[in-house]
Amino acid sequence: MTSAQRIWISRAAYERLQEELATLRELCANAVGDEDADENASAIKRARQARIQQIHEMLINAVVGEDPPDDGIAEPGMVVTVRFDDTAEIETFLLGVRSAEHGDIEVYSTQSPLGAAILGARPGEQRSFRTPSGTELSVTMLTAVPYGMHSDDGTPVNAAG
Repeated sequence: MTSAQRIWISRAAYERLQEELATLRELCANAVGDEDADENASAIKRARQARIQQIHEMLINAVVGEDPPDDGIAEPGMVVTVRFDDTAEIETFLLGVRSAEHGDIEVYSTQSPLGAAILGARPGEQRSFRTPSGTELSVTMLTAVPYGMHSDDGTPVNAAG
């Protein structure tokens, strides 16, 4: 991640990334021996340092747990439900950072083909995108609710309680 683009992540993802960063830094600090003499140890050290940099950049640019406005527009931090127009299949996912979020809900980044296509869509709006295999797909955005307002089963939670 080389841009200063603000990214949305949940509080839980932020805490997991903080823990992972601390663990990786400790592992690097406690690395014993001459890594230059062992190619495997050297490769592991480089991979850890690259992940440290990736996490550091995510955390610097993170908007943590602040739900976007409940305006129905697909944007980072929203749980989006779409219908694939050719098959009528329904999919619900979080528009967020794939390497930060994990759990019971699928995560698509705004750089993914579907995420990029649906970004900014309003309910009922149809968008098309091309899959990595070259297939053109059409989806209709059905709903977009802030992450904090959805339940684990994908249905919106009543904000009043």
